[in-house]
Amino acid sequence: MKVAVVGATGMVGNVMLKVLEERNFPLTELIPVASQRSVGKKIKFGTKEFEVVSLETAVSMKADIALFSAGGDTSLEWAPKFAEAGTTVIDNSSAWRMSPAHKLVIPEINANLLSKEDKVIANPNCSTIQLLMALKPLHDVYGIRRVVVSTYQSITGTGVKAVQQLENEYSGEKGEMAYPYPIHKNALPHCDVFQENGYTKEEMKLTNETKKILGDDSVNVTATAIRIPVVGGHSEAVNIEFHKDFEISEVRKLLSEFPGITVQDNPELNTYPMPIYAEGKDDVFVGRIRRDYSNPNTLNMWIVADNLRKGAATNAVQIAEYLIEHSLV
Repeated sequence: MKVAVVGATGMVGNVMLKVLEERNFPLTELIPVASQRSVGKKIKFGTKEFEVVSLETAVSMKADIALFSAGGDTSLEWAPKFAEAGTTVIDNSSAWRMSPAHKLVIPEINANLLSKEDKVIANPNCSTIQLLMALKPLHDVYGIRRVVVSTYQSITGTGVKAVQQLENEYSGEKGEMAYPYPIHKNALPHCDVFQENGYTKEEMKLTNETKKILGDDSVNVTATAIRIPVVGGHSEAVNIEFHKDFEISEVRKLLSEFPGITVQDNPELNTYPMPIYAEGKDDVFVGRIRRDYSNPNTLNMWIVADNLRKGAATNAVQIAEYLIEHSLV
């Protein structure tokens, strides 16, 4: 089992390598891939060292699976080349997510749609993954009419440049800016670029990807995405209107029994999800579960997850594990 990690020296790429190692992924050869300036560098994986190679070299090495985290432009150009060489690509960028010809997969929800013919598989947006993990078990029982979500997103979703900006501001140093404004002691209602409709790309991803993953265009989602000076993960305040009424005890039970979800919900003991505790973990944490008394059949929840783990690297590795387990690669 030869596995290529494209973007191996980047923030998500590093976490992909860590997750592969932690989960004892059954690879026999690792192919770390990065831009030309990183070619020749050594990457330690387990007890061995592997040399970083170029995209051209990686294609010729005919990996069984390639985990891509190198941006949309790289994915659009190179994923088809890997696929033509017989490699199954799992892509973490937005390049293929809304393509009708490509599957958008959260393993706990819709991995059963995958087949051997799927040579380029899309990994959803980090905010979408944690939202849908919590919505899916409830949608199956009560039917979702509408979701209002406000996200409070970690700077790690922007990348190394944003982490450096926060560190510079924290220590009073000048440096390159990832954002148009300071992020230290601030909250920016601006994740990704603004669209003509007034929403950002990040906000529209939550709307569009939810419909595709649930396979239900009747689920309406409206989002406001906010960047905050946090490193550990993304948080979401979610208001869900259902077609059917619910009991809070049953909601908690449905969430607790869904794989990959941990319910942290005891206000008396100040128990609720926070990114400081989600960092480095693969689960999606759900709390502040309560009825919205202003509207019938409506629920409020607070959802937190490490955006680099389940929101990116872990989800991609879980897709790869599913492909191997079901002999689809």
